[in-house]
Amino acid sequence: MSDDAELLAGSDVNPKDRLKRQRDDLRLLNQVMRHDIRNDLQLVGAYAELLDDHVDEEGEAYLDVIKRNTETAVSLTTTVRDLAEVMLRDEAEPSRVSLNRILSQQIEEVRSGYSEAVFTVEGSFPEEEVMADEMLSSVFRNLLRNAVQHNDETPPTVTVSADLDEKDGVVEVRVADNGPGVPESHRDEVFGKGEKGLDSPGAGIGLYLVRSLIEIYGGDVWIEDNEPKGAVFVVRLPLAS
Repeated sequence: MSDDAELLAGSDVNPKDRLKRQRDDLRLLNQVMRHDIRNDLQLVGAYAELLDDHVDEEGEAYLDVIKRNTETAVSLTTTVRDLAEVMLRDEAEPSRVSLNRILSQQIEEVRSGYSEAVFTVEGSFPEEEVMADEMLSSVFRNLLRNAVQHNDETPPTVTVSADLDEKDGVVEVRVADNGPGVPESHRDEVFGKGEKGLDSPGAGIGLYLVRSLIEIYGGDVWIEDNEPKGAVFVVRLPLAS
C-alpha cells in the first residue's frame, strides 16, 4: 500500500478509536517508565554505592557524578509517571484534602533524599483542608526537589511556610531557596509546556506538571525574589468550604 493509500485508510479510523489507542499507548509507556526504566536506574544507583570503597580519589569525583545523575533520572521517572496519570485520568473534580498532611509528608521524603540540603519549616501549617486531590503531593515534591537540584550554594537551603487567608478563602504556601533565582523575564517560561527540552531555562516537565495541577485545583502559582538571594515559589490553593 502506498503512503497516500495508508493516509487515506488512516483517515477512516473513528476518532474515538484513535483516542483510545493513543491512551492505551500512553498507559504502556507509563508502565515501562514506572517499572523497567526506574528499576534499571535504581540498580545502577545501588551498584554505584557499592563502588564507594573501590575507587581512588580521582574516581570518587566521577562516581559522584554517576550517583547524582542517577538520582535525578529516577526523580524524572516519578515526574513523568505523575504527568501521564494526569493526562490519562478522566475529568475529576477537586476534593477536600489535608494540606498539612501532604506538605509535611513531602518535606520529610525530599529531606531524606537530599542529605546535603537544609530544610526549614517556618511556623506551623494550617489544619484547614484545601480543594485539590492526592496529586497535590506531586506539586510539593517537584517544588522541593527543584529548590535543591537547581541550587548553586553549599549547602542548599530550603524554607517552607504556609499562611491562611480566610478573607480570600485561600492558603498560600511559599517554598524559598538560596539558589541563583529566576530572572523575571523567564518566570512565565519555566512553567510552560514548551520549556521541557534540554535548553529549558527552568526545571522542565516538573514545573509544567506543577502549573497543570494547580490550574485544575483552581489555584495559582508564581515566582518571587528571595532576599538576599534565591527564588520563592508561591502556591495559592482555595480552601475547602
